[in-house]
This record gives sequence, C-alpha cells and structure tokens, in this order.
Amino acid sequence: MKIAVVGATGLVGSKMLDIFTERNFPVTSMVPVASAKSVGKTIEFKGKKIPVVSMENAIAAKPALALFSAGGNTSLEWAPKFAANGIKVIDNSSAWRMDNAKKLIVPEVNAHVLTKEDYIIANPNCSTIQMVVALYPLHKKYSIKRVVVSTYQSVTGTGKKAVDQLFHERNNTEGEKAYAYPIDLNVIPQIDIFLDNGYTKEEMKMVRETCKIMQDDSIKLTATAVRIPVMGGHCESINVAFENEFELGEVISILQSSPGVIVQNDDAAQLYPMPLGAHEKDEVFVGRLRRDETQTKTLNMWVVSDNLRKGAATNAVQIAEYMLENGLM
Repeated sequence: MKIAVVGATGLVGSKMLDIFTERNFPVTSMVPVASAKSVGKTIEFKGKKIPVVSMENAIAAKPALALFSAGGNTSLEWAPKFAANGIKVIDNSSAWRMDNAKKLIVPEVNAHVLTKEDYIIANPNCSTIQMVVALYPLHKKYSIKRVVVSTYQSVTGTGKKAVDQLFHERNNTEGEKAYAYPIDLNVIPQIDIFLDNGYTKEEMKMVRETCKIMQDDSIKLTATAVRIPVMGGHCESINVAFENEFELGEVISILQSSPGVIVQNDDAAQLYPMPLGAHEKDEVFVGRLRRDETQTKTLNMWVVSDNLRKGAATNAVQIAEYMLENGLM
C-alpha cells in the first residue's frame, strides 16, 4: 500500500513515520511530502533514505492514503485536491474538525461512524483525544452532565521552535522564541489566540470537539488550557459530573477494561500518571481517581498521554488501521 505523509519533516509527521513502522502497517511505498523548501531533502523510513516531494508530485504518485500534518491552511487547500484524485485523507489540523460533512474520529470512541464515502477524515485536537478516551467508557455507564478540565500541556504541542526555546532558556543561550514569554521556570495560561468570549481557541476546541466525537451535545464542558515547561505528554485535571451515581471501584474496573487506557491509581505506592511515564507510549494513563466531596455524582481524575503519539500521530495511524481492516479504502 502506497502512503503519503504530508508534513513529513515536522514533529508529528516524523512521528507518523515511526509509528507506521512500529505497528507494522503494510506500507509498500512511502511518499514523504513537505513544503517547497524541504523538497529534495531526504527522510528515513524502514532504513531507507527517501526524497521529499512536492504536493503535486505526491498526488501524481497516487497513494491510497495521505496523512496530513502541515497546518490548517495547507489542509484546506490541498486535502480536497488529494480527495478529488481518489486519495483518502486523514488530517491532523483543525481545518475540518467542525465541518459537519467530515467525521472527527477517535477509534476507541467512534470509528464505527466511518464509511467508504469518507475521503477527508479529521484527527481531533491532542488534548481532546486523551480526554475522550478516558471519559467515553464512563459516559456510556453513568451519562456525563458536565466537565471542568484544566490542561497542562507539553511544549512539543507547539512544535520544534517551542522545544528549542525551552532548551535555549534552560541553557542560557540565544535563539528564536515560539512564545511571547519565557517558558522555562514559567507557566503560560494561553494556548492559541483569545476569542471574543475570553476563552482561547484551544479551550473552545475541547468544548466543541468533545460533543461531536461523543455524539452528545448535552455535555457541558469548560476548559482552561495551560502551557508548561515539560516534554513527553499533556496532563489534564478533570472534574466530571454524572447523571447517575457511581461506585469508585466500578469506575476503576471500567477504565481498566477500556481500550487504550492504563490505570495508575495507587495512593499508597504514590503511583499516578506523569509525562515521563507516558512519553513514547500510545495509551492514555488515568489516575488520582477520587470523589469530589463538594457535590454528588462527581469524580476527579488525572489524565496523561503523549501528545505527539496518541494525541496526534498514533490516533491518525489507528484510524488508517481501522479503515484498512474494515475495507474502507
């Protein structure tokens, strides 16, 4: 199977290449695609050096599938052109997520809605993906009324420039800045631009995407998204109120048996999820499970996942796996 990765030289694109190999996806030919300035450079895939090509040449190569991770404007311009040539597209940007005609997919939650007619499929926001993987099995059992989430997000979510800024500051060297403020020894309570309602675009992505993925507009969600000086994964403190009463032991049992979830919840052993433990893993880690003692039917939980993997690249490859296994491409 011929596969294209658009944005193959970026953090998420390069991770997609790794994950195709790790998960033994049946790639017979890889077509790496990037911006004009990267055309002619090479990437390594399965031990081979492969030249980066232009968008036009990628379409001409007729891959069966293209994974996009090159920004919203690129996706808006080029994804329809790939689709018009019979190429299935899984897009990692925000370009198509809230388009009513496009599916927004987390395989553990809603892959079943995909059909052969879906040519452009949206990959959700990284912070949304890990949250819904943890919440969906509980929603099925107890029915979620309201979610209050605060995120603590890795600099890798911004990209290489942000990673470089963190280490320039840590090493006291000069370099380009991805943020308006220092990130080392600091916390920035802004991810993406501010909207008219006072929330950031990142926060409102979580609100809207969650309802679409879980196919339930009745869920009320409010978010605060924060950038912190770590690598390895995003963390989320989630307070979730249910329609129905729950037993904590049953909550733990449900999560332990849920696909893509690993429970790390042992107070005595000081066992709980952290970015260091989630780094380079594909699962969503859940811990600090406890009742909210201020109101009924309400749970506190701590959720951590590698944002470059399950939050982006792995989720996209898992969508591709589902499509292949179910004859959708």
